Amino acid sequence: QLQASGGGLVQTGGSLRLSCAASGRTLSNYILGWFRQAPGKEREFVASLRWNGGRTEYADSVKGRFTVSRDKYKSTVYLQMNSLKPEDTAIYYCAARIFLSSDYPYWGQGTLVTVSS
Repeated sequence: QLQASGGGLVQTGGSLRLSCAASGRTLSNYILGWFRQAPGKEREFVASLRWNGGRTEYADSVKGRFTVSRDKYKSTVYLQMNSLKPEDTAIYYCAARIFLSSDYPYWGQGTLVTVSS
């Protein structure tokens, strides 16, 4: 089970940190991902983190502004979002997949991020 939180309203240039708490299974063989869906648009990949080793990947649109990290003891993955832009406005979802799989079968509920101009 994945539980996302931390969304809210922020002004352009501001910061937010999203959290995704995982429960019910060990994460050692998983990749945790963040996705977002803006109104009227398709869901898109934002960032991911391999639980073992901490390797990260980012969408080009967020590189240098967003950072994904984890707290192993809390089984929680974070998305630190800095220098937010109005185009970052979306519902953000966390998801999980097995390391060698390409699909994300496990999804949390979304958390809304609104960036005002």
